[in-house]
Amino acid sequence: MVDIVAYITIYHTFVAHMTGTTVHLGNRLATGDWTQAAKAGATVGSFVAGSVLGRTIIEIGARGRDRSIATASLLIEAALILGAIWLQPVLLGHGEPGLWHVSILLVLLAGAMGLQTATLTRIGPLTIHTTFVTGMLNKLAQTLSQWFFWIHDSRKQNVSFADILGQSLANKAFCQSRFMLAIWFTYMLGSVAGTWMNSRWSVRTLYLAVLVLVAAAVTDQVQPLSLEEETDQM
Repeated sequence: MVDIVAYITIYHTFVAHMTGTTVHLGNRLATGDWTQAAKAGATVGSFVAGSVLGRTIIEIGARGRDRSIATASLLIEAALILGAIWLQPVLLGHGEPGLWHVSILLVLLAGAMGLQTATLTRIGPLTIHTTFVTGMLNKLAQTLSQWFFWIHDSRKQNVSFADILGQSLANKAFCQSRFMLAIWFTYMLGSVAGTWMNSRWSVRTLYLAVLVLVAAAVTDQVQPLSLEEETDQM
């Protein structure tokens, strides 16, 4: 949702999709469009800075044995998004916005997405990405192929399709595929909802994203979200 609202509202720049933004940066450098290159460079730099901050917070949590350290990064992320919501009318609401006006908003939102990326990267043995889905689709393809081979091996043992379907619910590859597909679908659903809501409420759509982050921070107090990351850091 943050990614699509930023793209529609702030001069067609993605704040979570750094592959595309990096390609955009290279294109603008090659064509000598320094203004657009600066905006893309600021976005990439802010995303990296946000990710570094997120990993730093995780490291602090690991050293201090703070089981709910994700709350800090989620609330900082929410604050950055709120800052973009409140500053957007001021920076873009009067005439043609300057480079600095646009860059400030991109820095805030890209930094928030970098924080989000660093906050949650592991679910059990799975590596996940909550701000970009290319890696998730690649992992989905891997787990689906494992499930297909399991079906093939089961059929060679004369297991019926009905039994295979029933046993798939306990199959590790199938469960992981279902989980990866759910993440992709949720990301796509966020884009659909963000586009529809943006047409009505513009950048104020991101208040919903802030509410989701606050809900995640509350959840973190009950069911810590970043324990896997803290274990890796330790």
